[in-house]
Amino acid sequence: MDSLNSLLDGFGTALTPVNLLWAALGVLLGTAIGVLPGIGPAMAVALLLPVTYGLEPTGAFIMFAGVYYGAMFGGSTTSILLNTPGESAAVVAAIEGNPMARAGRGAQALAAAAVGHFAGGMIGTILLVALAPTVAALAVDIGAPDYFAIMVLAFIAVTSVLGSSRIRGLASLLVGLTLGLVGLDQLTGQQRLTFGSLQLADGIDVVIVAVGLFAIGEALWVAAHLRRTTGEAIPVGRPWLAGSDVRRTWKSWLRGPVIGFPFGAVPAGGAEIPTFLSYVTEKRLSRHKEEFGKGAIEGVAGPESAASASAAGTLVSMLTLGLPTTAVAAVMLAAFQQYGIQPGPLLFEREPDLVWGLIASLFVGMVLLLALNLPLAPLWAKLLRIPRPYLYAGILFFAAVGAYAVGGEALDLMILLLIGLIGFGMRRYGLPVLPAIIGVILGPAAEQQLRRALQISDGSVTGLVGTPFSVAVYTVIAVLLAWPLLKRLVGRRRRVTA
Repeated sequence: MDSLNSLLDGFGTALTPVNLLWAALGVLLGTAIGVLPGIGPAMAVALLLPVTYGLEPTGAFIMFAGVYYGAMFGGSTTSILLNTPGESAAVVAAIEGNPMARAGRGAQALAAAAVGHFAGGMIGTILLVALAPTVAALAVDIGAPDYFAIMVLAFIAVTSVLGSSRIRGLASLLVGLTLGLVGLDQLTGQQRLTFGSLQLADGIDVVIVAVGLFAIGEALWVAAHLRRTTGEAIPVGRPWLAGSDVRRTWKSWLRGPVIGFPFGAVPAGGAEIPTFLSYVTEKRLSRHKEEFGKGAIEGVAGPESAASASAAGTLVSMLTLGLPTTAVAAVMLAAFQQYGIQPGPLLFEREPDLVWGLIASLFVGMVLLLALNLPLAPLWAKLLRIPRPYLYAGILFFAAVGAYAVGGEALDLMILLLIGLIGFGMRRYGLPVLPAIIGVILGPAAEQQLRRALQISDGSVTGLVGTPFSVAVYTVIAVLLAWPLLKRLVGRRRRVTA
């Protein structure tokens, strides 16, 4: 009941004219940026991060929420019309959406995706309202050893699940941890990796790291590989769904959140795995299996609903534990730090207006997303005709302006370019970006919790496993590390017995 009352207060905050304007602006900007090929939600939020410096925190995060969901819908539009996913979570939408568009059913594919995002976002946000306060209340009793164990779990999970190999994931994590070490040691005051520069004594701003790795690195990578001519988008009319389409998709819209929300809430979650699982589930349960691969509408509706629900799931661990489980959550965590706000168990007590206003704005944003994007789908399709050189030159320009606005120092631009080149190199050699940004954000916090745990135990390493919770987390870590080896041994035994 307390959650419901708090949510009603949040609607009072979210429905003010100013915050409604920020929500609508976020949805429009997010969709417009997400539609452009090669640009996903993480890059969209990273590009807009410096723009919000002058905004009041609640309005800024309401806008970020709109950008997040809008960019996810935009990525689906690109997948369906151009067969070019705007983000990794939209890859599955291209499998069935693009064949539908080529068969003259692009309007129906876009409508199924839009309603799927609406249904998944609504159900996921309801689950967020129900679960987040409980998780936050339980997390209040978590001590330094427990927090350190959770952060180690996040490190291990993202390096194990993402990318083509664990070695590459670990290398990416080490890049982020190294960048996070730059500055003064919080306990001793000693300079680390500053190379004698006083400007680096405060460390590298997380905003610069996020914009460099995501925006600059991605822009350089895509600009280096895409041709100057854009693909021809398939013309689309006003999206609509016939009664037969609704009968085929309504169960898919409801099944998607069941798969997407849990994956979004756990470390190394995100929308990639649940969208594929949702696609496989819909293919298995469909009565029209012969249409899959040729344009089955269930293959668009289910995965898009799962993707939107996973976005709500990421906010559970980010708001209650301060743990980002996706790239977008990592950038949003950087935005919280930009305002001097630390997400965690006490956030619901210290910043209730902000938190519940943000959660209420998710409901408002989903309605705006559906109301604005269905009629504007033909307009988004025209954005796909922007020449790629102009597009990525604009991205580099706005990223540089935003980074310079952080501190007003020319050194910030040099650091931005250097980190952007690191991001380009990471993409060149197959290193996932998410472990790096999580290493930058969580690295200093993990170091602080490690030192606190060792101080409590008078330097004894056993203090790191002195609670049942930490033991349970390290057991999960051991399973994650040992699972590939166990899987390989089981496979060998089966081949020998066969």
